[in-house]
Amino acid sequence: MGLFNRWFGGGKTEEQPDIQFGRYNDGYISEEQKEFWKKSVAEYEAKNYAESFETFFKYLQANRQNSVTYAKENGKLTFELLQGSKKVAGYADDKQFVASTKIVRSERLNVGFMRRLLEHNYALNYARLSLDDENSICMTFSSYLMDASPYKLYAALKELSTTADKQDDLLADEFDMLHPIDTGHVIELPEAEKAIKYKYIKKWTDEAFARIDELDPNKFKIGINYLLLFLVYKMDYLVVPEGVMTETMEKAHHTFFSADGRSPQDKAQAVMKSVKEMMERPEAEFHKEMYRVPATFSITAPAEHSQLASMIEAEMPAMDYYLQNNYMDLATAIPGFVVGHFLFYFHVPQPDREYLHLLLEILESDYFKELGFTDIPYDSATQKFDKSAIKNEIQAIAKSHREHFPKLTPNVAKLKYDNLPEFARSFLFMVKELDLTPKE
Repeated sequence: MGLFNRWFGGGKTEEQPDIQFGRYNDGYISEEQKEFWKKSVAEYEAKNYAESFETFFKYLQANRQNSVTYAKENGKLTFELLQGSKKVAGYADDKQFVASTKIVRSERLNVGFMRRLLEHNYALNYARLSLDDENSICMTFSSYLMDASPYKLYAALKELSTTADKQDDLLADEFDMLHPIDTGHVIELPEAEKAIKYKYIKKWTDEAFARIDELDPNKFKIGINYLLLFLVYKMDYLVVPEGVMTETMEKAHHTFFSADGRSPQDKAQAVMKSVKEMMERPEAEFHKEMYRVPATFSITAPAEHSQLASMIEAEMPAMDYYLQNNYMDLATAIPGFVVGHFLFYFHVPQPDREYLHLLLEILESDYFKELGFTDIPYDSATQKFDKSAIKNEIQAIAKSHREHFPKLTPNVAKLKYDNLPEFARSFLFMVKELDLTPKE
């Protein structure tokens, strides 16, 4: 499916669409990268700054999406790195390390966005926002060599890159006088793909809100929250939007998980309000936020398999009531929430990521089929599972990762095919029991 290497192997009978799902993550560190990092730190501690910087960029280049380039000439190192729709450029000479990016271009100055820049400057740890001579809003980081350790460089470049990438779409959407700049590396998606993605954004949202309107908010306050969280997580992972959509999804996540004393009902209402405001925009605005870009830094947090296993253990009992009382959609939303939560907020070990993606394929089979995928092992119309295909896919994932996880042996005998929520629960219990002890 263009996302995992195993899908370019012998397991598929025909080529599948090359469509991106989920955000880039840099959780896998190769042995080569580890050696580059150690050498960069050692050179910095020995005050060999030029060598430290060069090795640092070798570390960044490894296992990236061709998003980092650098060159060294006459004692000066220059570099470029790509993060989403932004290009960061910089240099290191015998005095300082400098990195900067242009976020948006301004036709004229405005009190509103100038105030926004001041607020963002206050929140930044390493970088700073400014206006250049051409009225472009820029973000810059600089450091004297003696303070430019690999740890500081990584944190600073990540802050600069990810913040700039997030703010360009938001600022341009909010202020008419601001326009994107330096976006030549952005890959536009086919209009047909954008149309399908918008169709399902609207479909998922309309269905979730219609179902919530049918439910007693006092009796089903937790079930409603599961529905909403599954909705926002799957929209983010399956559509991979930028700009306002991304901001709405992130705000929804933080609303539900913030310890601010608000009740589940209040949080649900706040999230529904923000999603409704997002959906009131014209379809063309959604299309503008759908494009494909490289990345250098992950915006998700690392997580161990044990964290995923613990959440599965904690959340699955909540399905019992809904299954016993035939609330099948609410029961399905719970494993959907678990899958979405870890694909949205964390980067888990690669086998976990692929298994969670496979389950989401099955839960949202119509979406994948309409995008052109022909090997989805579940038919929503007949509610039938292709048991053989599911087992083969599970084993193919395990086989592709067994070199790094030699004890990875999924127990497919535990899968239940009675209905979609029962299958999802049994699938997650199978994932929970995986042994992802790495090779020594």
